[in-house]
Amino acid sequence: MKATVKAQGTRHKAKGTSVGAVRVRSFSLLIFALCLVPCALTLAGCGKRRPPQPPVERVPQRTELLSGVQRGNQVILNWPAPRRNASDESVQSIRRVDVYRLAEAIDDPLPLTEEEFSARANLIGSVTSEQIAGAKETLAYTDELSLSEPVRLRYAVRYVNSAGQRASFSNFLLIEPAASVSQPPVVAQNPEVRENAVTVRWEAPAANVDNTRPANLLGYNVYRSARSQNAPAQTPLNSRPVNALSFADQTFAFGEEYVYVVRAVSLGTGGEPVESLNSNPVQVTPEDKFPPAAPTGLTLAAAATPLRISVFFAANQERDIAGYNVFRSTDPALPKDQWTKLNRNLLERTTFQDEAVKSGQRYYYYVTAVDKAGNVSNPSDVQSETVP
Repeated sequence: MKATVKAQGTRHKAKGTSVGAVRVRSFSLLIFALCLVPCALTLAGCGKRRPPQPPVERVPQRTELLSGVQRGNQVILNWPAPRRNASDESVQSIRRVDVYRLAEAIDDPLPLTEEEFSARANLIGSVTSEQIAGAKETLAYTDELSLSEPVRLRYAVRYVNSAGQRASFSNFLLIEPAASVSQPPVVAQNPEVRENAVTVRWEAPAANVDNTRPANLLGYNVYRSARSQNAPAQTPLNSRPVNALSFADQTFAFGEEYVYVVRAVSLGTGGEPVESLNSNPVQVTPEDKFPPAAPTGLTLAAAATPLRISVFFAANQERDIAGYNVFRSTDPALPKDQWTKLNRNLLERTTFQDEAVKSGQRYYYYVTAVDKAGNVSNPSDVQSETVP
């Protein structure tokens, strides 16, 4: 019995060893397989490098920002220019923008599907690829009208690619144009330039764009563009329509080249103001030929120790003052252009200390102001003082 039990025990022991070995081998194979996975991934990702791929083109296929305004007998449409465009071969290449218009009755229902608009609207023009390429921030299209009766106009644009495929329509823009909008005024050449203002003058229009009289006038808006702006002015200089036939621009700068245009303002559909087309443009480059006022408040104070005369005067009120000059003479009858200038450089302060004086001598002084354009004022009043 002991032998039998021992043999059975041996057999059990051998059997147990065999199972453990299988488990170890299985576990080792699992680890090996797991190690192969990242290696395979590494080999796949780290093999021969491919050339860099061009970025995916992202060209907007439509715009939701179509806007517009009536000006005289025109409707001027605007929408953002695409920031990028694809190559000519790409189906995303925008080769033109088609502009559509639908004339509706004033009381027609406002809701309209894209399919209904497509079936009823007319293609009135296009923005070319050259215009798209040359645009900066916005694209524009001008629709010239011939109005004889009240109408509501519905506009939309759609992009067309190099294959002639049309994208979806933009948002709809609805405008009820007024027929009797004033003609533009006629602006006089050579605006008047003064020290504090450039004054633009014009003649009132006699009729409206539909040749009805008198002109439908609420006033005028004045626009100014500068060469440094690189874009036409979008906001008038005046805060409300001007009722006079002139406008004084007090926000100009000397030396800047300006172009002024004036638009008449009419009462439009629904009581909304409508501007005329631009007047004739007038150009002016204001030059500063205006000397500042003579300094005032000149006073003197003499001191014995050290020998010195202090000169004081009030500051000029002009905004473009560059500085001051102080002149001295011992002979008040001497012509002022022969007096001695005491300062080497323009004085930026309104005080001066004259220490090149002698005891017992009487000295006479005057001051001039100089602006940034180099214009020199008349002399101030003359004051005198004797050194103790």
